Amino acid sequence: MPPRRIALAQVNTTVGDFAGNAAKIRDATALARAAGATLVVFPELALCGYPPRDFLDMPEFLARAARTLSELAAPAEWSRGLSIVIGFPEAPEGAPPPGVYNAAALVEGGRVTAVGRKSLLPTYDVFDETRYFLAAPHSTASPAEGVGLRLGLSICEDIWNDKRFWQKPRYERDPIAELQQAGAALVVNISASPYSLGKPALRERMVGAAAARHEVPIAYVNQVGGDDALVFDGGSMLVARDGAVLARAPLFEEAVVVVGEDGSAPEVRHFAGAALLAPGARPDADADEVYRALVLGLRDYARKCGFRSAVIGLSGGIDSALTACLAAEALGPDHVFGVAMPSRYSSSHSREDAAELARNLGVRFTEIAIEPMHAASVATLDAALGHPLCDLAAQNVQARIRGQILMAISNEEGSLCLSTGNKSELAVGYCTLYGDMAGGLAVIGDVPKTLVYRVARAANARAGRELVPERTFTKPPSAELRPDQTDQDTLPPYEELDDILAAYIEDRLPFEAIVARGHAPEMVRRVLRMVIASEYKRRQAAPVLKVTAKAFGEGRRLPIAHGYRY
Repeated sequence: MPPRRIALAQVNTTVGDFAGNAAKIRDATALARAAGATLVVFPELALCGYPPRDFLDMPEFLARAARTLSELAAPAEWSRGLSIVIGFPEAPEGAPPPGVYNAAALVEGGRVTAVGRKSLLPTYDVFDETRYFLAAPHSTASPAEGVGLRLGLSICEDIWNDKRFWQKPRYERDPIAELQQAGAALVVNISASPYSLGKPALRERMVGAAAARHEVPIAYVNQVGGDDALVFDGGSMLVARDGAVLARAPLFEEAVVVVGEDGSAPEVRHFAGAALLAPGARPDADADEVYRALVLGLRDYARKCGFRSAVIGLSGGIDSALTACLAAEALGPDHVFGVAMPSRYSSSHSREDAAELARNLGVRFTEIAIEPMHAASVATLDAALGHPLCDLAAQNVQARIRGQILMAISNEEGSLCLSTGNKSELAVGYCTLYGDMAGGLAVIGDVPKTLVYRVARAANARAGRELVPERTFTKPPSAELRPDQTDQDTLPPYEELDDILAAYIEDRLPFEAIVARGHAPEMVRRVLRMVIASEYKRRQAAPVLKVTAKAFGEGRRLPIAHGYRY
């Protein structure tokens, strides 16, 4: 008997688009059937999109999910003879509050033959699942007639409790052990696991360890695509009972991977053309991974919010240059408008670099001098106040004029305004409310300044030519809001700043441990005070695409008003 063929269908769903998500399920199933699959597996909550959040409190949303699942499960030619696993929100009658399970339906023969329910509900970082879901009290294996196997249906977090990866297990239960003891010959884990740098490799080790520990093969299917601030990288895999990876799906792309249960004859079917590197390109692997994540997150944020174009302020600096590169790849150069807005303090090289970047990318470009608006604003304010503006207020007037111009173009053209601040700036408040923070999406708001340079280099490497001008990498970073200004007039060197910020924000180390990394106590204290004092700014920032272990907005929730000090 030839080995059964399993399809890992990592699709890009949209929250609430039941018709569109159902169409993707049908289309992916057709690709799987054409490659000889008998079992097709879709990601967590693929039916309604992930994360649905407070839509789950709406009875009509849940009713539409139930109707859509019923329609998909009904006898039809597209699903005939196949076993299909689909993630969906289950709201059984009489269930206690909150009344909803995060569930997986096994569809066979024109009906739902089994339902697996998520057992472990994460409530850390970006997750808040106990707000929405009930935890399954036990995990059981279900016979799948179409493939002649007992399947263990598990969902995302159910597989993330291996004591070898954490100092102590996050949960008392081990749902994968329960499934193995119930006779599962294949564990199916459907996931919506968001991306962060290094997570694809960690996830592969985790799934492999779970398979080896329980001596059961695992078909792991992860969502792909951007949803608000979260980026899902895919990376689905079939893992043997000894932990060896038999087949992998690509990162950051919709694809259906069909493979024999023994790893034989793997076949990848793409929904669309994959992004290709320039011949001979060898980019920094981590930086290139972040670049691809940001392109996907930006493309989907724009598409799912109804935007076809973007407007960006081009300063001639590295942050706006990287943002423009990402936008040009995500949306296409013809759909990107770069606007330089020089003031009396703008250097000639910044103006030249902004124009050269636009030429290199092939994006639309114009220059709007803000000097007349700046002079008029300052004169009006000076007269109204009876004295000249202080230096900080005068600097910020420039940034807010630029924000006003970009938002006016956004309104006029219906384009998405992209803010260009990086994580280092957002952390310490080196940004202007209603100025350079203006926009609908903070594309690189989770990318530290030192990583910005690496990702911009990766953009050039991917293209096989200079997109970002070399001078943009080598000149001292500056906001150019006053004469001869550089960032290091106010901030420590970015190498030092980013290490302190990573220790505090991502590693959550205490003050003494950060000092022990080789930083002066007063410098650490100064940086941490800046981070705390800038919380009110970040609360008003555009959504930030998450690419690190701890991003502002989605995964870090601190009060604005408090008395905690360093």
